[in-house]
Amino acid sequence: ILNYIAGVSMKFFHISDIHLGKKVNGYSMMDEQRYILGEILRMADEEKPDAVVIAGDIYDRTYPSPEAVALCDEFLFQLSSRSIAVLAISGNHDSPERVAFGSRIFGRSGIHLSPVYDGHVEPVVLSDEYGSVNFYMLPFIRPYDVRRYFPDEEIETYDDAVKKAVNDLGVDFSVRNVLITHQFVSGAKNSDSEEVMVGGTNQVEVSAFAGFDYTALGHLHRPQHVKSEIVRYSGAPLKYSTSEANDTKSVTVAELRIKG
Repeated sequence: ILNYIAGVSMKFFHISDIHLGKKVNGYSMMDEQRYILGEILRMADEEKPDAVVIAGDIYDRTYPSPEAVALCDEFLFQLSSRSIAVLAISGNHDSPERVAFGSRIFGRSGIHLSPVYDGHVEPVVLSDEYGSVNFYMLPFIRPYDVRRYFPDEEIETYDDAVKKAVNDLGVDFSVRNVLITHQFVSGAKNSDSEEVMVGGTNQVEVSAFAGFDYTALGHLHRPQHVKSEIVRYSGAPLKYSTSEANDTKSVTVAELRIKG
């Protein structure tokens, strides 16, 4: 199923929460994951996107199995061989250091992996007939990840942390910008297969993403907009809990044309 946002020109797939290597009730999902990545490649052959955005939780564990790493490697290779750019960030299940490994080298081949957050995020710039689109890759961050780089700021909550990190990006909102991030946004509907803190202390207000032409979210497994069609969870491509049994899984296809 393809969910279109709007427009033409800069076309990208938005996916997230693949959780390579995941086991559900002791059952390995590797065969299903191999199948669904093949389906995404088939969709890419049909839709011909300029890029594939992976909004975190590439792996299910910080120490992924060799089989999970090999499957990820094959998927990225297949996308690169099709001249499709990849923009992937680490989620709360990933090791940011392992995802970031080799990122400066891979970037030369169009495979852009988020560095470990260090208080500074450089955009990846892709171009189309209307000009440039800045993709800001903000990996999963906790309050202490941000507070260590801004010790004079009051950063106590996830909302504080994300707003500070986003405000410090120095975004020029007169041009087109896409934010890729992995957080629990207030008002979104979660399922049983995600890690959610008691009392919602890990929630972020959607206002943190104001001004972006599209915000590609990861973390929650149900595909959904959050108060606006340009702030969206793509959802996981597979069902990872019984609470998702009636969900319709999909790939989100976004297209950007002229600013606005």
